Amino acid sequence: MKILGFDTATRATTVALLDTETDEALERRDDPEPGARPRHTTRLMALVVEVLEAAGAGWPAVDRIAVGVGPGTFTGLRIGVATAHALARARDIPLVGVSSLHALARGAVTDAAIAESGVMAVLDARRGEVFAAGWAAADLARAEARPLLEPCAMAPEALAEAMSAAGGAWLAVGDGAVEFRAALEPSGARIPERDSGRNRVSAVEHCRLATGLAPGAPDGVQPEYLRLPDAEITLRAARQP
Repeated sequence: MKILGFDTATRATTVALLDTETDEALERRDDPEPGARPRHTTRLMALVVEVLEAAGAGWPAVDRIAVGVGPGTFTGLRIGVATAHALARARDIPLVGVSSLHALARGAVTDAAIAESGVMAVLDARRGEVFAAGWAAADLARAEARPLLEPCAMAPEALAEAMSAAGGAWLAVGDGAVEFRAALEPSGARIPERDSGRNRVSAVEHCRLATGLAPGAPDGVQPEYLRLPDAEITLRAARQP
């Protein structure tokens, strides 16, 4: 089975094709420079075409589409999920939604030492908050693995308290972990250096998780925002006396 996966929950755009029979994966991505705006609108479909061409595969070879459903930026998620809906309908390809946090955490388990830890996926949610969820590292390969900490939006200080209360050794990964390192490290969490690949969401992991998920109607795959869009938050704040 060949699975096409992509994610636009963060500033990056990542697209991958996985052959489940050989476990060979091909990924293409666009990572804007710090401070630059995301380029999901212009790069997503271009990267999809690039991946398929590089793999020598046309649309008839794609057996399943996996899209990251967040949490993440409101605009980015809308672009990714809407594109997935359109492709699934137009090409009659089964579609599954994959947690961007689960994919991030799964990609961080790259050695035996981490396999004994908990992995906390942390994305910068702006406004001084993070999107986060945590799993036992040994469970991350299972698509239906139950998180130790359910996906949520919270202040990084509150996340540090939650990790301390849970006990154990935590590896915290993602741009949120890097951005709020000073708040999270007192909990005992280990955080990779800023340029570590463990901090990047990879569509390869979406594809791998998608092998254990049952596809359904495209409309059943929806973004997981976890909180209101920034524009709505600003509007509500302006209305308060």
